[in-house]
Amino acid sequence: MPLTPLDIHNKEFTRKFRGYDEDEVNEFLDQVIKDFEVLLRENRQQQEVIQNMQSRVDYFSSMEETLNKSIIVAQEAGEEVKANATKEASLILKQAEREAEQLQDSAQRRAQRTDFEVEQMRKKIELYRNRFKVLIDAQMELLTSHDWDAFDSSTRGALDEIPAVAYNDDDVV
Repeated sequence: MPLTPLDIHNKEFTRKFRGYDEDEVNEFLDQVIKDFEVLLRENRQQQEVIQNMQSRVDYFSSMEETLNKSIIVAQEAGEEVKANATKEASLILKQAEREAEQLQDSAQRRAQRTDFEVEQMRKKIELYRNRFKVLIDAQMELLTSHDWDAFDSSTRGALDEIPAVAYNDDDVV
C-alpha cells in the first residue's frame, strides 16, 4: 500500500535518548509531505494525460483501421468499375463492328443491285437505240424512195378535192 502525505504527517516516532532534534525532523517531514503532495499531483496529471493520449491513440487506431478498410473497399470498387468499363467497351466495340459489317454488306448489296440495274438500263438503251435507228433508217429509206413521186402525182388531185375546212396548210407545222 503506497504512502500518502497524511501517513507521513501522522507518523509518530518513538523517542530514545540521544535521538534526533524533533523540530528538525518535523521540518524535514513537512518538506517531504509538500514534495510528496506535488509529486502525487503531478503523477495524477500525468496519468490523466496518459489516459487522454491513450484514448486518442485508440481513436486514431480505430480510424486507421476504418480508413484501411475503406481504401481496400475503394480499390476493389475501382477495379470492379474498371473491369465493368472494359467489358462494356468490348461489347460496344463488338456491336459497332457488327453494325459496320452489316452496313458494309448492305452497301455492297445495294452497289451490286445498282450495278445490275445500270447494266440492264444500258442494255435497254442500246436495244431502244438500235430499234430507233432501224425505224429511222426505214423512214429514211421510205422518204428517199421513188414511190413518193408516184404518190405525189396521184394524190394531188385528191387533195384538191378535200374541202378547205378539213385541210389547211397553215395548220401543218
